Amino acid sequence: MKIGKTDLGERPLLLAPMEDVTDPSFRAMCKDFGADMMYTEFISSDGLVRDAAKSLAKLAISDEERPVGVQIYGHLIEPMVEAARMAASVRPEVVDINFGCPVKKIAGRGAGSGMMREPDKMVEMTRQIVRAVEPTGIPVTVKTRLGWDEESKNIEELAVRLQDAGIAALTIHGRTRAQMYKGEADWTLIGAVRANPLVKIPIIGNGDISSPLQAREAFEKYGVDGVMIGRATYGRPWIFREIRHFLTTGELLPQPGVVERVEIARRHLLRSIEAKGEKGGVLEMRRHLSCYFKGLPDFKPTRLKLVTELDVAELLRVLDSVAERWGDYDMSAAVPGLWS
Repeated sequence: MKIGKTDLGERPLLLAPMEDVTDPSFRAMCKDFGADMMYTEFISSDGLVRDAAKSLAKLAISDEERPVGVQIYGHLIEPMVEAARMAASVRPEVVDINFGCPVKKIAGRGAGSGMMREPDKMVEMTRQIVRAVEPTGIPVTVKTRLGWDEESKNIEELAVRLQDAGIAALTIHGRTRAQMYKGEADWTLIGAVRANPLVKIPIIGNGDISSPLQAREAFEKYGVDGVMIGRATYGRPWIFREIRHFLTTGELLPQPGVVERVEIARRHLLRSIEAKGEKGGVLEMRRHLSCYFKGLPDFKPTRLKLVTELDVAELLRVLDSVAERWGDYDMSAAVPGLWS
């Protein structure tokens, strides 16, 4: 699969952009385990235009994590165009437009998936962003949903219109905005878009991919060009290794044992601290640390330490204690990648 000049190979696996999750340290972990393309956390166009420090910080990307996409969101065309220019200035492989985020504070004011209620505006915004970024040679892509609600699933029509507006690839999450993240993702419409002979750009499927078998089905049954993985990566960056191995060999890898998970969590923690300083790095890791050990018995007191301790040396000692106490525990029955 190619997006612009970037060749991601056959059946690529992409890390979804997720607020407060896909920061540089987590992107590095997923890259280590074979993710074919990274995305930044989604970035507010208003924040970029106002030179807000938090938004500008999200533009930081390194050569080691490439290929990488910078994703922006907003509900006004002019700030989005300016934000796209700013995103392109850091030379990512793609500038991605977020038309998919369902959370109320974003969609409720017309950004993210809220734009699906205004398809004409969505297409015009996309057209102007493509035009603004075109001189840089960086392709523009879009991530969106099936529609606003069950009665307005307009993704098949929108895919063609967005393609005509100049995007280089389209990622589709298999839910409507009204569904949020409830119920099962509907891949049939994603497959219908891919099967449409009018759609020539790559179609990337997203939604509920949490196992190698599901990823294989997405490619073989629904014909998508790439698979994007989001929530299943929480505490499980090795999912990319699992899926790639299965797609290549047909064999399922065993789940990493506790000792390996401790080493992965340690590496992630140290990278987070390197990127954000001790306090910021530790706070950022809280959402990840307990997820690495989902499924361990009698783990609640230790989990509490992992998500409350601020001292780095003590956190490392807690991680060592996890390896010492549960090192022989069979993780094959654990439910991976889910919040407690």
